Parts: sequence; C-alpha cells; structure tokens
Amino acid sequence: MADRPMRTDPNAAQPGRGLARRELVGALAAGAVVAASAAPAVAAPSARLATEEFRLPWSEPGVEIYVRNKRPAGTERFPGDRILLYVHGATYPASTAFDLPLGGMSPMDYLAGLGFDVYLVDLPGYGLSGRPAAMSAPASDNAPFMRTPDSAKVVGQVVDFILKRRGVEKIDLMGWSWGTSTMGLYTSTHNDKVNRLVLYAPQWLARTPALIGGNGPLGAYRSVSRDNAKTRWLTGVPEDKKAELIPPGWFEQWADATFATDQAGAKQTPPVLRAPNGVVADSKEFWQAGKPLYDPGEIRVPVLIIHAEWDADLPSYQAQEYFTKLTHAPYKRFVELGEGTHTVMMEKNRMQFLHEVEAFLTEADPQALN
Repeated sequence: MADRPMRTDPNAAQPGRGLARRELVGALAAGAVVAASAAPAVAAPSARLATEEFRLPWSEPGVEIYVRNKRPAGTERFPGDRILLYVHGATYPASTAFDLPLGGMSPMDYLAGLGFDVYLVDLPGYGLSGRPAAMSAPASDNAPFMRTPDSAKVVGQVVDFILKRRGVEKIDLMGWSWGTSTMGLYTSTHNDKVNRLVLYAPQWLARTPALIGGNGPLGAYRSVSRDNAKTRWLTGVPEDKKAELIPPGWFEQWADATFATDQAGAKQTPPVLRAPNGVVADSKEFWQAGKPLYDPGEIRVPVLIIHAEWDADLPSYQAQEYFTKLTHAPYKRFVELGEGTHTVMMEKNRMQFLHEVEAFLTEADPQALN
C-alpha cells in the first residue's frame, strides 16, 4: 500500500518563513480558524497554517499509521533543523494532546506558527491510527502489543517518510513520557537522522510503583475511564493547587476529543479509552525491574529534558538520573517547571513549557565558535 495523503488545507495566505508569536496568537484569538481534521472536538489552526494528513501502511494488513503535518501556508521547503516529529506516551494519542487547541491554539499550532514543519504520529492502537485485530477480541485473549522496539520502528518509518518528503538528512524529534523511550531508543541507533531531541518527562528506572498497569495479568490492552484519567492527572498535586491547575473546560475538551477516538470504547457503559499494553509489559520487564531497555549514552545529539515538579507518573528523580546517563550528547539541558504535572503541556503553565521547547529548537549551537 502506498503512503496515502488524506487532505491538504493550504489556505491562500502566503506568510513567508516564521510567523511571529504575537501574530499567531492574535489570529487565533480572533477566531480565524478552519476545519482541521475528522478528529472529534479537535479545532483547526489559524488560516495562516496549512494542515495535511497521511496514512502509512503498518506491518499488520489493513492497519494504518496516522500522521498529521502543520506548517506555514505556502511553504513547502524546510531545513532539517526546522522539521519536528512528535510522538505520544503510554495511554493517550498525539492527535488530541499535541494538537489540542486549548484557548484556540495547540502546541503544534504554536511551533508551526514559528516557522516549523511539524508532524505528529499516533501509533497503531492509538488515536486516529488503525486498531490491530487484537483489540477486537477480549484483552485476555492476546499478549500485550506495541512494545517499545515496535514503537521505535514505527517512528523510524515516519522519519524516513519525512526525510524523503522534504529532501533532508535529519530532523528534530520530541517524545512525551513513554514517547521519550520510543524517541530515545530510536535516536540511540539512528543518530545520523536526528538533529536535536526533546524528552518531555523521560522514563527511566523506577523506585516507586507505576500509576498504570496494576498488578494482575496483562492482556493485549487496558481500558481507562474519564474518572481514572482525571484522578491520575491530579495525582501528586497539593490539594490547595488542584482547582487552578487546569483552566476551566480544558480537561473536558481534552477528554471529549481523546475518548471519541476509540469508537468501540465509546460504546461501553461507562465509555472507556482502550490503550495497548506493550508499554506496561516493558515497564514491568525493564524499568520497574531496574534494567534499562536501552543506553542513553548512545545518544549523540543535543538533548533537552523538560519536566514538571508534580509529575507523579515519572517523578523528577527519573529525569535527573536520565540526564546523567547522556554521556555522549554534544550538549544537554535539564529544565524543571514549577506547578505542573506529567501533563504540564495542557495546564496553566503550558506557555512556559512551549517557550523552553522553542528556545532549545531555535537557538544557535551554543558550542559554536563566535
């Protein structure tokens, strides 16, 4: 099956490279939006941005990999250091987090508005990608699927697609949570295809029990309710800070968009979101057992680690220890944000998060000679 483009929304405006941040925010605030995708409750970017979607073939026949691209309208050529691919974590897809227009603007919109050619991928079993056959049977009938090497292989397929599409040799990568293991593993074996690496809440050896997976036998997938999701999100947040952490309506906007991507789960009572259990199997076999799944010392590109102080999923000690293992990165940076959780990208301090990512991706090489 050939790579299949789904839709292009070029929009007539020709902005040139790099829309200024205040222009982008102003346009979004003014409501200059168009329909962006078929994903429920996912609004569109500014008319100054173009959106394109693709479905790539996966190893299981009939199951496709969903890829979304946003970029300044009218721009088709980008240097590798202005191309970014994002992958999600263990439970929730990229399409309803990285491109969730909270307050009218998503992180994907923000970076595209700065002149980046931005991509996201939903792994098979997640979001707008296809559901493997194992998800049509009871979870207990099959083993966990989408292990970390499998997710890294999918990322490699998408990276190669982007490299060919844009005619470049390397791009930037960004992963969130388990996505840091996906991107870290991929980069450790494909440094030649990576420019810079952003690791948002990195996964490393655990000293505390995981918040997902439980202690029972693992089936192919697990089911999560909206109440489970909200409880997990706020774990570790001081009681007097919980009410103001997530701006009004933002959790509901995210949950509506995210849970609607699982049509079978939405029909259950109460509705659930089903997620592959490969990541949980890896956690038990490696991270919870004190055995690294890969060696961060093999990463040989610049790295930003960004984390928030109330992250109970992957606490600060994991990010700090991971940072020390980056022994061959040309340079590395660790940023800890205050008053944020594992999901700081969708909380009141998200602009702090985005500004740090922007600074790392757009700065000149700090080691270059003047």
